[in-house]
Amino acid sequence: MRPMRASATIVPVVHEHRSEPRAAATSDDNRIDRDAGWNADLAPERPDWPAVLTPRLAHFARVARHEHVTRAALEAGVPQSTLSRAIVRLERDLGVALFARRGRTVALTPAGRSFLASVESALADIERAAEAVRADADPESGRVAFGFLHTMGSETVPGLLREFRAGHPRVRFQLVQTYGEAMLERLRAGELDLCLTSPVPDEPGLVARGLDEQRLRLVVPEGHRLARRRRVRLAEAADEAFVTLEPGFGLRRITDDLCAQAGFRPRVAFEGEEAETLRGLVAAGLGVALLPPPAFARPGVAELVVTAPRAARDIGVAWLEGHHDTPPVAAFKRFLLSRRGRLLPA
Repeated sequence: MRPMRASATIVPVVHEHRSEPRAAATSDDNRIDRDAGWNADLAPERPDWPAVLTPRLAHFARVARHEHVTRAALEAGVPQSTLSRAIVRLERDLGVALFARRGRTVALTPAGRSFLASVESALADIERAAEAVRADADPESGRVAFGFLHTMGSETVPGLLREFRAGHPRVRFQLVQTYGEAMLERLRAGELDLCLTSPVPDEPGLVARGLDEQRLRLVVPEGHRLARRRRVRLAEAADEAFVTLEPGFGLRRITDDLCAQAGFRPRVAFEGEEAETLRGLVAAGLGVALLPPPAFARPGVAELVVTAPRAARDIGVAWLEGHHDTPPVAAFKRFLLSRRGRLLPA
């Protein structure tokens, strides 16, 4: 079956309140207590909350944990005045008192406790996201999102991955096995780093390199009038019913093009989504097919070399133009390009 189809950077913007009076002799804790009251006139009507709040959330959470501005500033490695101003501006932007003064310490108000729960969750999400993208880019253990055709999945891709991982044993792969156009859609969307496909795409926005050529065979049922032949011209199958992949598959386009070169339009009896299923349909006597060689011989069919037109498909690797490669992606790309002319099993 066709596989199911299968972040944004927050740019901090610090809003300076130039009209805010500076306290010459008051302590930072006193400034938090003084400015903590509700003032609806200072609260923006439709603020861009992520841009307004993001630079201050970590400061808020740190002060809330320590309940002391000085200790929080020491932990953060910032001046106490910087941390205090961040909290004051946060409360002014929200129009809500987050802290109340208790002696030499500060304590969360009910609104502050409610806000803290969401802030800690958001900061944890940011930390996990940062660690995930850093892990994916790690040269030794990063991730490669790699797409490939169904017909490459049984033998070609496992062999490639085994050879590559001999030198990069900890690199992780997200594998997507699908048909050509769906794979290119995911590549354009940035969901894949590289894909192994055929025909080799030639379109704006994509970079592609041919790696190998694979001969196609005319597959006929055992006992068919052509089954005893080793070679055949494709025109000799013009009157046959064909079983093919669905439109949108690269191999379907190649089949249609080769039949057109042979002077006929194939009479399609069955359309499918997987090459070995088509071989089974041929073995059942339901038609003939143009297919790449199987990983293992299939009983019930004969596979004939097509002499005219030359029946072959080019296989290449493609990636998004301008796409920044992480170290593991760059290493795997170099490996694939080094296999030019010897990509496919002998």
